[in-house]
Amino acid sequence: MPNSASRLLTLILLLQQRPGRKAADLADELGVSVRTLHRYLSTLDEMGIPIYAERGPLGGFSLVRGYKMPPLIFTPEEAAAVSLGTNLVSELLGSLYQESAQSALLKLDHILPDDQRAEVSWARRALVVSGLHRSHVDALTPTLEILRAAIRSQRRISLSYQASGREEITQRQVDPYALVFRQGWWYVVGYCHLRQSVRTFRLDRIHNLASLDIHFDLPAHFNIQTYLAAEPQSKAGIEARLQFLPGAAALAHSLAFTWTEIQPQPDQSVIVTMPVSDLDYAAQMVLSFGAWVRVLEPALLQERIVSYARDILAQYAHLPEPKQGPGVC
Repeated sequence: MPNSASRLLTLILLLQQRPGRKAADLADELGVSVRTLHRYLSTLDEMGIPIYAERGPLGGFSLVRGYKMPPLIFTPEEAAAVSLGTNLVSELLGSLYQESAQSALLKLDHILPDDQRAEVSWARRALVVSGLHRSHVDALTPTLEILRAAIRSQRRISLSYQASGREEITQRQVDPYALVFRQGWWYVVGYCHLRQSVRTFRLDRIHNLASLDIHFDLPAHFNIQTYLAAEPQSKAGIEARLQFLPGAAALAHSLAFTWTEIQPQPDQSVIVTMPVSDLDYAAQMVLSFGAWVRVLEPALLQERIVSYARDILAQYAHLPEPKQGPGVC
């Protein structure tokens, strides 16, 4: 719930953005009574914030012309959001931005008043984001550094790439447009001169990466968010339907954030739907549930799991058949 200090800051911003505001309009935007608004205006006047009022149909409250808010005035919640965002950058990009993130936090700590510093301290302690990447980001740091520099300077890159499930390694030249982190993996999106189209490359499948002394111009029409929304794998709408067998319904519901749809069944099983952009990752996730889950569709995912299962069985073919024991809870 907003406190008086945050409402005072908001009031200054409202007056700065649009002069000549009526008292009733300002009170409505702040969620207070007109009487309380006048008290806030008096408080700002006592603080030395130059506010004047003009009477009449075209009048209202305004800041004195030329007055600007001092830089970096945050509410406690805004200060916490900046701090958490800085920590998130460090978590996602590791050493690539670690020093910059720490430096920004130190500067923030030096300029914040006590109430905001206390809110930031609480947020760092109680609101923690960790483990967003499945493999340690430091292993990708050299690749991220080359790609970041190439994207920033708009320089073409050369690389060797091994696509999912293929032994063939292809040589590519790519104009890198953006780095993307999603579903636990880092990707670079850019124009592939081999395929003559914009493509997405997963960083852990890139080898022999190098920046070339060839400049490219980013297409004026290109927008990374639009591309990701219409990306071939997303546009194809590939979805997996999994059935959690009776006895595993609670497990399915505990992972509700993973599914786009949950359908309880009369036999106490649960059918869930999830988007699939990487068959290997999806197969590994399904196998982690053991015999509690089976794939209903797509067939490609079923085949990938069968292939994994056969490889796993082959690893233990030399062992004797296990004795039938009690079920595992």
